[in-house]
Amino acid sequence: MKLKHLGVAIMIAAASFVAPAFAETPADPLNPIIWADVPDVSVIRVGDTYYMTSTTMHMNPGVPVMMSKDLVNWDIIGYCYQDLMEDSLNQNAKNQLTLTNGQNEYGKGTWASCIRYKDGTFYVSSFSNTTGKTYIWTSKDPQKNDWKLYSTLPHFHDHSLVLDTDGRNYIIYNGGDRKIRELSADLKSVKQGGVDQMLLSRADTNKDLGLSGNYLLEGSQMHIINGKYYLFNIAWPNGKCRSVFCARADKLMGPYETRMVFQCEGIAQGGLVDTPDGKWYAMLFGDRGGAGRIPFLVPVTWKDGWPMIGTDGDGKTLPKLPINVKHKEIPGCCASDEFDRKAGEAALPLVWQWNHVPVKELWSVTARPGWLRLTTGNVVRDLEAARNSLTQRTFGPVSTAEIAIDVSKMKDGDYAGLSSFQKQYGFVGVKMLDGKKTIVMCTPGGGAGGRGGFGGGFGGGRPQQGAAPQQPSGANLTEVASVPLEGNIAYLRVECDLRPQDGKNCADLNPGRRDKSYFYWSKDGKTWTRIGNSISMPYSMPHFMGYRFAIFNFSTKEAGGYVDVDYFRLGTKLSDASK
Repeated sequence: MKLKHLGVAIMIAAASFVAPAFAETPADPLNPIIWADVPDVSVIRVGDTYYMTSTTMHMNPGVPVMMSKDLVNWDIIGYCYQDLMEDSLNQNAKNQLTLTNGQNEYGKGTWASCIRYKDGTFYVSSFSNTTGKTYIWTSKDPQKNDWKLYSTLPHFHDHSLVLDTDGRNYIIYNGGDRKIRELSADLKSVKQGGVDQMLLSRADTNKDLGLSGNYLLEGSQMHIINGKYYLFNIAWPNGKCRSVFCARADKLMGPYETRMVFQCEGIAQGGLVDTPDGKWYAMLFGDRGGAGRIPFLVPVTWKDGWPMIGTDGDGKTLPKLPINVKHKEIPGCCASDEFDRKAGEAALPLVWQWNHVPVKELWSVTARPGWLRLTTGNVVRDLEAARNSLTQRTFGPVSTAEIAIDVSKMKDGDYAGLSSFQKQYGFVGVKMLDGKKTIVMCTPGGGAGGRGGFGGGFGGGRPQQGAAPQQPSGANLTEVASVPLEGNIAYLRVECDLRPQDGKNCADLNPGRRDKSYFYWSKDGKTWTRIGNSISMPYSMPHFMGYRFAIFNFSTKEAGGYVDVDYFRLGTKLSDASK
């Protein structure tokens, strides 16, 4: 019998096992809008529908497009690209994109996108630090996920696409002073002899705001509102948190005057959006530890022609949202998956992304209908180098994931399982060594910090007792604990506690947060046993993103083994109220 069709009884038993939810209720139950890694947000409204793009860097497919009817609940409706592979790329870029020959693109890939709409066409632009190019994709109907690559331009860092009212097109960019280049009328190229100049300098901003320092102006988004030009930027003024600066002008080329419009808990970078009934909001993001960079929606009050953000436009506090909608318990960018597929359905729902470009021949949901098959295709030393790891975002305040996995076809030296994945990862999985299968809890080689990990380490632990763990000589892992596996089906569980330690959303990246992952295994999917230690979940480079749940299978000795995953199930309750 297929495991998932043991179904209702198992789920009821599992539900009776976990304790009631005990996460603190935020001051505003709607903010953050999405308690998950959705950074560098760009948002527009077309009619009564809102569209938003963001950054997922080295994940594929890339540049997610999300949709909402209420500005609070967002669902992924498509991606601008499946991958950035093309024949013209140099071999180094190809290696980075595909996680091969010791190369990777962690923290690179596509950054800060920009979504715009004009004359019945949606435009999304983004740039890749891997390929060194800027891309523009177009769609007539994003709900059909029909995005096509429209043009390729030179690399424009942290840019904003400007489709001006006079029919001319520009791109505002740079990682410091803001520059502007004119594009061709068809957006296919940089216009020869067109505008190419400084638009806004730090010196100008310092003069207007009475600041000093050589901080960056970055994350720009341009809005044209009632004939005026509003350029949103972020910066880190000396001794202050990341802040939102708005530069305003009557003409695109200026001159601009600048005002600080929001400085609160480091919530910054994003832009403006209005509602059909004339209300205005800023969609911004804030760094929140292991969850990543998460979106906040903040009311905007217009004062003397300036879009002031915060309580009554005070520019410094985060008010409760005046929106009367229900917030989803699990955000729309995440979902459980039984891997059952009906005729005509996509192989994978849009909530899934691969870590780097996958090998299509090495995964399937049809080889064994109702199961996800992952086959190893090369030999690596650790999870960071493993190809075809399938991921979803972790989410706050508490999120859990479970899988059931058939490991009967693993080869010697293989590892397969479920991870809380970032630079400083941890995983619970099955290891095949010398013909024996064991359930193991592992961290990167060299200890909790891994190779170049940032801070953190093991949390409080009740490690599984047993013989000293052994690992293949080629593995670069620290096996914290192990226990023999009976049979060929393993039930694995990862729990993530992303709550603020003091009940508040602190502005710092890591201090003051729980940010812990815990690891479990089960003989039957009903009764769970903790294994190994918890790990800390610091937001760290080079991954430059929040933690992900990752289903993986990699070989340290011989490629060709495979595993079948029966289901992936998300939850919102921790199993141990003492944590």
